Amino acid sequence: MIAIITGDIINSENYPSSEWIPILKEYFSRFGTSPMVWEIYRGDEFQLKVNQENALFSAIQIKAILKSIKGLDVRMGIGIGLETFTGSGVSESNGPAYQRSGRKFDSLKESKVNLSIATGDESHDKTINLMLKLALDFMDNWSVVSAEIVTMILDNLEASQKELALKLGIKQSAVSQRLKRARIDLVLELLAYYENLFKLPQ
Repeated sequence: MIAIITGDIINSENYPSSEWIPILKEYFSRFGTSPMVWEIYRGDEFQLKVNQENALFSAIQIKAILKSIKGLDVRMGIGIGLETFTGSGVSESNGPAYQRSGRKFDSLKESKVNLSIATGDESHDKTINLMLKLALDFMDNWSVVSAEIVTMILDNLEASQKELALKLGIKQSAVSQRLKRARIDLVLELLAYYENLFKLPQ
């Protein structure tokens, strides 16, 4: 079982790609090389192959990274399932994971949400997508400062507020305020829920 994240950058036409493509490529490179594991195509669309356990974590990280650039956001459809054909790149491979991801991504604009998951299990999907819809209510409104602190936390879950304060050159109380505004507690609870209940059969 794998997860495919299909996405596109919201408002990319208003920004030079040099502002966000290098950051995105750097993040994607953690998972492997292009084009087998990830591809950026048609200017502002992408596909990324990750482990099913990491899918939601990775998607939220991508969102936080892009929202760290003022005005940018991202739409993503996550598909979980098998890979039945490996092409010369991720965009040419196929299987239920790819099909679910593509269909989910295509339905995002119509359903007016920026992140949704298809696992092949309707009851799982219904629950996690409702939770995501509620979480997006604040994640879509992350400020640059909130997105930056979420990016830092997800990069180092063990980091203390003191360490974050030193890194950012601000007071610990300011870090605490930023984390509260970003609703990091709810983000981590959502990820824990996904990790515990979404460990799908191998």
